[in-house]
Amino acid sequence: MQEQATTPAAADAATSDMPQGALSNEQLEELDALLDELRTRGDEVPQWEFCDGFLTALVCTRRPIEAAEYLPMLLGDGEALDVAQGQPLPKLDVFKDEAQQARFMELFELRMAEVREQLGTEVKSLADDMAFQPEALDTRGAILMLPEAEQAELADEEVPSFSQVWALGFMFVVENWAEEWAAPRDKEAAQWLDAAMEFIVNLTEDDTDTPALNLYDEAGPASTSQERVDAFGEAIWAVYDLHQLWKSMGPRQETIVKGEQPGRNDACPCGSGKKFKKCHGA
Repeated sequence: MQEQATTPAAADAATSDMPQGALSNEQLEELDALLDELRTRGDEVPQWEFCDGFLTALVCTRRPIEAAEYLPMLLGDGEALDVAQGQPLPKLDVFKDEAQQARFMELFELRMAEVREQLGTEVKSLADDMAFQPEALDTRGAILMLPEAEQAELADEEVPSFSQVWALGFMFVVENWAEEWAAPRDKEAAQWLDAAMEFIVNLTEDDTDTPALNLYDEAGPASTSQERVDAFGEAIWAVYDLHQLWKSMGPRQETIVKGEQPGRNDACPCGSGKKFKKCHGA
């Protein structure tokens, strides 16, 4: 395991050192607004933080997952779309029109390209401009910055811990494409997978340690524990490990089931009149 993070990496897409596909703050705000609009037609449309965890896992998955397969899982009924090669995706019901869906896909795939570039770049520190930077939120910290009256209105709401929603989005992919995330036969690789996945799974749990930091506003009331921030850093390195693991192994090979084979001294089934061992069995 490499350097442990003490604070979450801050995104600044405007700098020249960032990945070529980096989303700007304006584009991120556009995504948030777009998802809010989608919720007027779909109650289960997730937050962008969940989507970011989801797309990160897609980038790490052993085989490439096409949009026709992942988009319905994220925003539809889960059934893959039947799309001929080179044809546009059919519109999901949650989008008001084709243009809105196309814009969402443009921004979503732009972020996927950014994550892919970040994970494909070797870095020594999470402070590096090219380090992977999850779109993880400190929602509790943001709520603590609200006026007391607004905080009281949310008192009965279940507020997620820092990075919890992001990790749930990541695990949503792992669970729904379980075959692609199954442990490899190689014992060392399987142990590598288990160790990395544990760091992600840990983030899906509630932060019950003593709050020490506010990641929404450094001057705000403490909302997140130092232990959680450290675990977040470990999870980022774990994502690098997962990406490298599946990249090194390549797509899962289909098992070829052969029918009954002739004996070596039997006649070759091709009809040549030769023994199998002298013909197609050579």
